[in-house]
Amino acid sequence: MKADAIKTKIKNGASKESDASMSAKVKSEIIAWFWVILAFMLINGTLGQARVIPSGSMENTLLIGDHLIMSRVGYDAGIPFTNIHIPLWREPKRQQIVIFKPPFDPAQPDYVKRVIGLPGETVDVRDGAVWINGKKLIENYTIGRSEPPGRSQLIAPFTGLPFKVPPDCFFVMGDNRENSLDSRYWGCVPRNDILGTPVLIYMSLDAPRDAWNGDIGARFLAYGNAIIHPGTIRWRRLFHVF
Repeated sequence: MKADAIKTKIKNGASKESDASMSAKVKSEIIAWFWVILAFMLINGTLGQARVIPSGSMENTLLIGDHLIMSRVGYDAGIPFTNIHIPLWREPKRQQIVIFKPPFDPAQPDYVKRVIGLPGETVDVRDGAVWINGKKLIENYTIGRSEPPGRSQLIAPFTGLPFKVPPDCFFVMGDNRENSLDSRYWGCVPRNDILGTPVLIYMSLDAPRDAWNGDIGARFLAYGNAIIHPGTIRWRRLFHVF
């Protein structure tokens, strides 16, 4: 009987040690995941984010289905999964591609356009080209002619061209000049609305436009189709750096 009692004691002690060890492992796992999530939130909020091109307004520089890494470094810092963000110190340069909240409707998905006019400059569009302070801008990245929209196409309160860009604002246009809803229609982008600039194409899929316009089912179908049919991946565009 005495031997049985000793065995039971040893067994209970081992069981307690096992439970304590398991509890320590669970605690360690929770702490590890906490730091992973925190690191992701910090990176997502201050360093970079992923974006997908849903329209052809930046062709052929950016194609529908291009997946971008956007750098926020120096441009913007925000709290992930919220609309809270703080503009930082960097200022966009002419002909640089930027990602921003559309000022005429911030609820829309982010826009991607190219900076054309800087604060204090007068921008005009005529004769199939863009003019900055009366001087024609040389552009080798565009598709189609640069034309001004009709008065009926303007989005209030914008009143049309020529347009003097106010302080802390930027005039932006898409590279596909005949298929781009840009500053010609609604005016300039306030600096506070600019989130960052693309730095890398990490994936590019040739898929129906619905896949990139909020249709989750179509998006998963596009990814699944790429696994089965790798030819839908635009391999030559992968890892293109801006």
